[in-house]
Amino acid sequence: MVKIYYDKDVDLEALKGKTIAIIGYGIQGHAQAKNMRDSGMDVIVGLRPDGSSWEKAKADGFEPMTIEEAAEKGDIIQILIPDEIQGRVYRKQIKEHIKEGNALSFSHGFNIRFNQIVSPENVDIIMMAPKGPGGMVRREYLAGSGVPALIAVEQNYTGKAKDIALAMAKACGGTRVGVIETTFTEETETDLFGEQVDLCGGSAALIKSAFETLVEAGYSKEMAYFECLHEMKLIVDIYYKAGIEGMWEGVSNTAEYGGRTRGPRVIDEGVKKRMKEVLTEIQNGEFAREWMLENKAGAPVLNSLRKEDAEHPIEEVGKRLRKMMKI
Repeated sequence: MVKIYYDKDVDLEALKGKTIAIIGYGIQGHAQAKNMRDSGMDVIVGLRPDGSSWEKAKADGFEPMTIEEAAEKGDIIQILIPDEIQGRVYRKQIKEHIKEGNALSFSHGFNIRFNQIVSPENVDIIMMAPKGPGGMVRREYLAGSGVPALIAVEQNYTGKAKDIALAMAKACGGTRVGVIETTFTEETETDLFGEQVDLCGGSAALIKSAFETLVEAGYSKEMAYFECLHEMKLIVDIYYKAGIEGMWEGVSNTAEYGGRTRGPRVIDEGVKKRMKEVLTEIQNGEFAREWMLENKAGAPVLNSLRKEDAEHPIEEVGKRLRKMMKI
């Protein structure tokens, strides 16, 4: 059984006298930088001087510096730029500035797991990954709570890598609600799998297919939107608080019976078989290679899919209804 770490289990002493260099000030970067600073840590921010985040970081009270400068000054280098550019930025702007005993830190293990970053042997390689978007990480911290987090140690050169990762999680607010230890491989593979088959890819495809089925059967787009997308949040909120069985307890008997008997007909063994195929592509590195090549080519597939999905009828009716309801 996994151990969950809370505030009482973790000491911030591991970060005493250390400078945390946050590389990137986007979705996670701004939240982690501000949370750790507000927890009393010495935080600096490394960015592209011509990037859009430079002025934002200044407005938030930081004195941003170049990525090279931050990597040189930092004892812990927390890389929070997009997966697809981490390897290039590391090789060109960070690698030569890392010193023995530093910690190279991530919030997703992609680049270490798939060898986009080959780290030196004389540093710690750690992960501190809040399990929520940056906006939530910041809001929950300010509310006196936090977002659960994962920590992992890939390389423990100093013998203190785990202590550092846990202290970073505490400084970010994670130990207020719970931090779980994992590995880079487990976090990366399960994270990619969840995003692709369930949380993002699977749920979006399921919602659109349900919407299309109702519209093609003659029902209005507005009703289809409400029933297949709008109400999804209500159900997901119950999942989040009470689990699947808690969800069944929170809906009508009619919904429960229909869902329990019909749901497995839609998400059947064929779907599970294809999920296993997706997992294999993640485990053997096929997806990682595909994603790196996609970016080298200028993301033609992704841009095409973005355009196609933006023109889907569910987007048009959704924008109109959300504006009318002031959501």
